[in-house]
Amino acid sequence: MIARVQRGLETLYRVDTGVEIDDFMINEAARDGLAPQRKPREQLLAYQHSGGEMGLGLFIHPAVLANLHRHDPGNRLDDTNFGDFLLSVEGVSHFIYTVCCARADRPVTQLELELQAEVDKYVTCLLATETEQATSQTLRRRLFGDAEYEPDLDGEERDRYRAANDNAQRYAAWLEAVFVIPRKIPEMLGELRRFYRVGLAAKLAQISRAA
Repeated sequence: MIARVQRGLETLYRVDTGVEIDDFMINEAARDGLAPQRKPREQLLAYQHSGGEMGLGLFIHPAVLANLHRHDPGNRLDDTNFGDFLLSVEGVSHFIYTVCCARADRPVTQLELELQAEVDKYVTCLLATETEQATSQTLRRRLFGDAEYEPDLDGEERDRYRAANDNAQRYAAWLEAVFVIPRKIPEMLGELRRFYRVGLAAKLAQISRAA
């Protein structure tokens, strides 16, 4: 399932990490050894190998993966799997974007990762269902209007998630108005690929102009 999400996002953005995400999945014991403090259901962790090289590990809770196996989003995306599908898209989005930035020798901030992941969740769900105005409006409400945050987040983390959510909401509303309603889906894909390749400052400037 996670490999399919990777292929979908890499195809959408026309990027190639050159790695298989399954090789970077870690279990709970490995996650706890790398990050013993917080234990969210999805977590991308950077760590240093004994030889000095940096490594990545993606943790997605086994219950999430099991539910997606039982209720395959490729067959139907509904209340039985929607939340867990979003969690998987978020983790895979973080992974791909981190690898792409590392390959380009470009630093990336946590806000940039979270903003791109929020956009990825909206677009992935939109393309997996129906690219229509009503679908887009429902998705924006569920993704951004009803956002909830983990209670153990500190103030800085909560501000970062809120900033990512607010900016992704504004960008998604602009995509809906400019591309979804007039049914310009190929043009929307072109815009999304351009947005993906620019840094945080350019992303925020684009959203500011569009809003």
